[in-house]
Amino acid sequence: MWYVIEGTDAEGSLPRRLEARPAHLARLQQLKTEGRLLLAGPFPAVDAEDPGPAGFSGSLIVAEFADLAAARAWAEADPYVAAGVYAGVTVKPFRKVLP
Repeated sequence: MWYVIEGTDAEGSLPRRLEARPAHLARLQQLKTEGRLLLAGPFPAVDAEDPGPAGFSGSLIVAEFADLAAARAWAEADPYVAAGVYAGVTVKPFRKVLP
């Protein structure tokens, strides 16, 4: 089943985000390689493709996991969580309808 993982960035977390990004992307790449990643990306903190020093307000990942517990465990092990980038993470089931 698909699951949405939404992380909300902590105040002033941009330097930590940039430092942890390679490890974060490596985990996403692994999901992609396994055919389990539907989409992933950050929410710019301002209305711009490149928010610059404004940074990001969070991230969204939609990926396939065996169950909710597995999705939560994967989310809790994210390098952004370990680095303190996220103030909070929400994980919930998702049913893809379109496209």
